[in-house]
Parts: sequence; C-alpha cells; structure tokens
Amino acid sequence: MTAHGIVHWTELNTHGADKAMKFYGETLGWTFDAMPMGGDAPYYLISSEGETIAGIFTLTGWKLMMVPEHWFTYFSVDDVDARVEKAKAAGGRLIREPMNIPNIGRVAIVKSASGSVSGWITPG
Repeated sequence: MTAHGIVHWTELNTHGADKAMKFYGETLGWTFDAMPMGGDAPYYLISSEGETIAGIFTLTGWKLMMVPEHWFTYFSVDDVDARVEKAKAAGGRLIREPMNIPNIGRVAIVKSASGSVSGWITPG
C-alpha cells in the first residue's frame, strides 16, 4: 500500500483525450493503453519509460460538459471511512461518498474547508 497521506494516483480529466495524448506523447514521451470502462470512452493508463504513472479520464455526458480540463489527485489514506469523518468534523464535505472500486480500492471525493477537491483512496 502507498504510505498514508501521500499522492497515490493522478489523472487528467479531459474532454479531448486524443489531443491530450498527442500533446503529452510528443512533449513528454508518454505512451497510453486503453482500458475499457463500459461507458462512452475508455480510461487510458499513462506510462513513462515502461512505468504506469497516471491515467486519463474522458469527461463525457451532459453532467460533465461544463467541467474544465484539469489534473486530479488521489491521496492514499489508511481508512477512507474514518478519514472522511475527520474531514467532515474539520469543516470539509463529501462530493462523493466512499465507494469500492474493484481491484483498485475504496475511494471518496472530498472537498476541504478551503474549497480544494481531491480523491482519497485506501488501496486494496
């Protein structure tokens, strides 16, 4: 497991995965592997020098139409459910309740008291 409190994963959330892959492939030498998710677009795993380093999530559907492209960070936590309760007690709020993602772990999306949003994950 990734140590508690450090960056576990980052992903690009974009409306233009093809453009993003072209840009990062040409400038940073990254390569991409599609991973079907059962939706409108695959999830892409990003590799650099043979190591998987990040992902690309394509923003599709009317609910995500106005969301600007951004990099999104997931922090590793020792217990998502317990840490979410601490976040709420500290003035934060949940954007997405804790949920299990098969072969990935337990994930929640948290908004801090100052307004920043991040994913918290207990890998599993």
